[in-house]
Amino acid sequence: MKTILLKAITILMATFLFSSCACEPESVFRFAMKGMDMMMGDGFLPSQEIVALANFQGVSVSIEKNNDQGEIFLKLQNGDPVLIGDRPEVLARKCAEIYLRDFENAADYQQITVQLMQSDPLNPENFAMQEYSFEVSDFH
Repeated sequence: MKTILLKAITILMATFLFSSCACEPESVFRFAMKGMDMMMGDGFLPSQEIVALANFQGVSVSIEKNNDQGEIFLKLQNGDPVLIGDRPEVLARKCAEIYLRDFENAADYQQITVQLMQSDPLNPENFAMQEYSFEVSDFH
């Protein structure tokens, strides 16, 4: 765990160092994201394929691992309600399937939780969330 933390700090320091130069911000961001993927494993960051399923405006992933148990949290924000449809659990399962297919270290985790969040554009503090959990072993 300390080596992961050390790698993360190194990547952040390199990002801050490069961000102070006259480089293109997109290049620096791409470099930082590639470093994160290298540190956590290929496919750690959600793919554009997941974003495109419901035109999500925000995506993030976090992981929690203690002893032999591990869980992946995939948060998908402000998707198109028409594309989400009236069966969001089907979309959540498809997103979990794609994420687990792409993430090379998925087998190290037992569960994946997909959170579909919609916020009110007039009041961002007002939001609705649906959460679906799946066993990673169901996808292999």
